[in-house]
Amino acid sequence: MPVLEIENISKSYGSIKALQGVSLQVPKGSVFGILGPNGSGKTTLLSIILNVLNPDAGNFSWFGQASNNDQRKKIGSLLETPNFYHYLSAINNLKITQSISGRGNPEDIEKVLYAVNLHDRRNSRFSTYSLGMKQRLAIAAALLGDPGVLVLDEPTNGLDPVGIAEVRRLIRELQEKGHTIIMASHLLNEVEKVCTHVAILKTGKIVSTGPVDEVLSDEDIIEIASSDNNSLKAVLEQYKDIVNIKREGPYLQVYCMRGKINPADLNQFCFERGIVLHHLSIQKKKLETRFFELTGN
Repeated sequence: MPVLEIENISKSYGSIKALQGVSLQVPKGSVFGILGPNGSGKTTLLSIILNVLNPDAGNFSWFGQASNNDQRKKIGSLLETPNFYHYLSAINNLKITQSISGRGNPEDIEKVLYAVNLHDRRNSRFSTYSLGMKQRLAIAAALLGDPGVLVLDEPTNGLDPVGIAEVRRLIRELQEKGHTIIMASHLLNEVEKVCTHVAILKTGKIVSTGPVDEVLSDEDIIEIASSDNNSLKAVLEQYKDIVNIKREGPYLQVYCMRGKINPADLNQFCFERGIVLHHLSIQKKKLETRFFELTGN
């Protein structure tokens, strides 16, 4: 049973359709990325599944049941920018968060500070923290009560490379401990590095969803040429694993699913049909290109 199941959720702000019939399933134990350009509806979707906003249509269920307050306590969340008292220490900020949220107990505070590697700075004021430390403290607040699911909105947004690496490492560690993590991001690189599954949003619609390797699968491109490219193209159209053939200057670019075509076999196939190749080069279609194709950017 999925941890989260979303069915045909729609949400509009006046004439703006933020979400249009969004459906997806989040497997237990996954790091599920909701990927899309700014304005694609990611934060709206997270706000709905956290009961911050009500959808105009559709429904969702956590752990196979309609959302309720008891289930909400099983979910830790970080929406928008971390909001703490700058003049208070990490411990005192988490005491306030624990009291307001009702999740966990005072003993949890020490545990979550260890979990995010901030225990040594537990008595330091929030104002003395780096951006990465502030983000880790926000994740610590989300971990109060040891929720099985974490929902994180742009967890690396605004961080420097060191801070990004810290948060990325923490997400991996949390997954290894059995947590399910749902994270929104507009950064393909982050989703590719930490997520097991992804849903790509474009103007409020899901354009693709599934395991990262399948959704963002890159294609092999073989650049090829002979003295007669017209005849070569006719021969290539008989090869079963070729997805598309495009002309690029003096060459033909042959598109195929990753790992499906052995260049030596393709060369022999052409030779047996009277075509001698004078150019054959293997290229890779970048994942960024695949993402831009899906989102139309």
